[in-house]
Amino acid sequence: MPDTDDTFLMPAINPLSSQSGRSWPHGPRQLVATLAWLRLCAIAGQALTVLFVSQVLGLPIAVAPLFAGIGVLALFCLFAFWRLRQPKPIGAMQPVAHIAVDTLVLGYLLYLTGGASNPFVFLLVMPITLAATALPLRSVAMVAALSTATYLLLMFFEVPLPEMRGGRLLSGFNLHLTGMAISFAITAGMLGFFIARLARALRAQQAEAELERERTLRDEGILAIATQAASTAHELNTPLSTIRTLLGELGREHVADATLSADIGLLAGQADRCRDILKDLVKIGSNQLAGVAESMSVLEFADAARQSINLLRPEIEVRFDVDESTGERRISVVPALQHALINLLNNAADASLANGESRVELEVGGNDQILELKVRDFGVGMQTALKRRPGLRFESTKRDGLGLGLALANATAERFGGTLSAETVEDGGIRQRLRLPLAALENVSNEQ
Repeated sequence: MPDTDDTFLMPAINPLSSQSGRSWPHGPRQLVATLAWLRLCAIAGQALTVLFVSQVLGLPIAVAPLFAGIGVLALFCLFAFWRLRQPKPIGAMQPVAHIAVDTLVLGYLLYLTGGASNPFVFLLVMPITLAATALPLRSVAMVAALSTATYLLLMFFEVPLPEMRGGRLLSGFNLHLTGMAISFAITAGMLGFFIARLARALRAQQAEAELERERTLRDEGILAIATQAASTAHELNTPLSTIRTLLGELGREHVADATLSADIGLLAGQADRCRDILKDLVKIGSNQLAGVAESMSVLEFADAARQSINLLRPEIEVRFDVDESTGERRISVVPALQHALINLLNNAADASLANGESRVELEVGGNDQILELKVRDFGVGMQTALKRRPGLRFESTKRDGLGLGLALANATAERFGGTLSAETVEDGGIRQRLRLPLAALENVSNEQ
């Protein structure tokens, strides 16, 4: 075994420069890509180290065998990049094979440069770290066993390096300490880099899981409300029919009293309206279950929502603007989509009235892929939490609001692969943006 003051060669790896701007490896293909870029950096570092030790330090090392090993690694690097360009899936064992090649070549270079006494022998730990981030436990165990076996072999088989002659740049012992420091820096950098990326990926997954949990709770609430609504519609139909019959009889009995007859007529009209709403509720549920969608243009869809708001909220002025090219597109509209837009308009009407305004704006636009519906109110604004994720929960800024309208609209947007967002308007109010992919709307009848 060589003394500790022998010099070393550095099989350098720079992970930070290899993966800048690349995504965190989540699977075998991503790990193979990461290994390919790290391997490219290792080749450059190893070649520079051989040249430095042989030319600058003047040590008589086995330059040709070392460059032969580096050349093998370079050829394998080219193969790895070629493999990444192929569409065929990469299995879990292929990254293990790539790591095995890297480990064997690194072991060969260490064998020619002092074996286990080379401070860079601890770079054998790095393949285990990389494998643990993306591979199953069995594959990680195989990589760990290979790295351990390589280290043990280097303890008994090596080509000792010649000792430093006097008058050189540094003493052999200082060079060994320098090598240990560089090895520590590389190990710390790689561990810090990959573990930090892994922690960030885990935090993102936790945030997504929390968001999905909230969506599930919201959808369960919507389902419970829908079930209760169907039951209520069935129960209310009978008393409404009775009320309507009695109002008709009262109207015939008090024809002479104009004021009372007018009031009775108004009540009868409201009862009819309630009965129609219940019928529509049942019809909507039946259509949703049967997958019934109505084909219409975007302009007809938006205009139908505006007319519904004019009937429901005659005190509200709806300013209507539809992009001509978008308005001509034909889509399949299910009742849930109609009610999502009506809910947004109704919420905007409430917000505007609460601020002493009587107007809302409906803008329809988009492009060849996206239909964008913008509903703006002239109210006092919305809480920050609701602007960030509107409709995720049953929350409302209205004193008597349930937050159901936004929740239903958001659920409908997600169902079609769209989004619902809110933004503050500079001159007052909130603008809700309902963005829906046109491809999903055009094929909705086939998907249900």
